[in-house]
Amino acid sequence: MPEGPEIRRAADAIAAAVVNQPIQDLFFAFDRLKPYAESLARQQITAVQTKGKAILLRFDHRLSIYSHNQLYGVWMIRRAYAFPDTKRQLRLAIHTAKTSALLYSASDIEVLTDHEIDHHPFLSKLGPDVLDANTTIEQVSDRLLDAKFRRRRLGSLLLDQHFLCGLGNYLRSEVLFVAGLHPSHRPMDCPEDALYRLAEAAIALSRRSYETGGITNDLERAQHLKQQGHPRRDYRHYVFSRSGKPCYTCGTTIAKDIAGGRRYYACPTCQPSL
Repeated sequence: MPEGPEIRRAADAIAAAVVNQPIQDLFFAFDRLKPYAESLARQQITAVQTKGKAILLRFDHRLSIYSHNQLYGVWMIRRAYAFPDTKRQLRLAIHTAKTSALLYSASDIEVLTDHEIDHHPFLSKLGPDVLDANTTIEQVSDRLLDAKFRRRRLGSLLLDQHFLCGLGNYLRSEVLFVAGLHPSHRPMDCPEDALYRLAEAAIALSRRSYETGGITNDLERAQHLKQQGHPRRDYRHYVFSRSGKPCYTCGTTIAKDIAGGRRYYACPTCQPSL
């Protein structure tokens, strides 16, 4: 599943293609949404926003298209009406004179008013967005000690979009490594400085991934390894998907395990378990 940085970059591409451009045609695959197609096609998209892993296409008459890619959804930006050769199912298409924004395979799509967005069963319960410029380290630190979250294992808590939205599986491993914490820890087990490191890493690594197209590793190290001819998979992350390889910090072999029903990677030395 794409995580917050990938969704934000997709939103940027959609915005560049369709914002403030006259819409020539708009297509919904789902019958329940087809009645909106004609009226929305007469409007313009004024902004493309993200809330964690969700995208909101804001129209000028106070309606929005909400979409969530889930596991398989993907946005493609193409020349107008230049559909790709794919077996994916087209769910939403927005065509301007020059470009088409195409959403394939996603099943979670709705047309919402502002009021419905504010009370949406998913959107209204999201935690602070790690990519939102208004989300602060102090805010995340305080949230870690909230009664709702302080007794949760970090391995599952960091995947909970009600705690923070935008984090996903690779970011979870990377954030915990930089903070020096094992997934089995709970916020209530951690000293104040460790929680601050965790909050700082959650924000910093998410924004680094957004800015670099997915790199969370130290950028100087990543650049050095790239120049040496290493493939992207070898320099992209500190620990994620690096099981059996040495930790960049201490040389210990990176281990792979399961937490919250999903794989994670950690350094047994840098991130000792309880």
